[in-house]
Amino acid sequence: MPERNPAALDFLLSRRSRPAKTLQPPVPDRATLETLLTAAVRTPDHGKLEPWRFVVLSGGAFTRLSALVETRGAALGKTPEDIAKARSQFDLGHLAVVVVESPKASDKIPALEQTYSAGAVCLALLNAALAAGWGANWLSGWPSHDLAFRAEGLGLAPHERVAGLIHIGTETSAPPERPRPALDSIIDWVAE
Repeated sequence: MPERNPAALDFLLSRRSRPAKTLQPPVPDRATLETLLTAAVRTPDHGKLEPWRFVVLSGGAFTRLSALVETRGAALGKTPEDIAKARSQFDLGHLAVVVVESPKASDKIPALEQTYSAGAVCLALLNAALAAGWGANWLSGWPSHDLAFRAEGLGLAPHERVAGLIHIGTETSAPPERPRPALDSIIDWVAE
């Protein structure tokens, strides 16, 4: 029988993201965040390409990005409601890690596998933060898909994309459990 890690399994069976709007200071300090990021980069990375990097947002970065959301939303013809919703994660944010998909040219590793690896980094960082006792949430939204917002606001190169913004802070209220899929509706067992 394999060696079990019941605490890790119990965590994974009960993990639950915390709404970003409920996360408040204190937030992890730099050393603590570096530990969480170290855990996140232990993600599967076919070819060891490291097709991702991080941009850490704190302090005045949120004010600047909130204003940029307003400007970009108007330029894109977004509704006031869409702009307000997109701004909220920056208006209310205290610490967020932008996981940047930064694909590398490779004859062996398809771009899609690099995208999957960047998504895996998002989940690994989210789970590391939750396991360390912080509240955390993985968000995106239309600004993260807007080339001008990515370039001007986050300094991303044209070939880079936002895989996710992982907000981390102190949880102020526990969210209710949400429905999960019934396994029998999503599994096909193939034995032959």
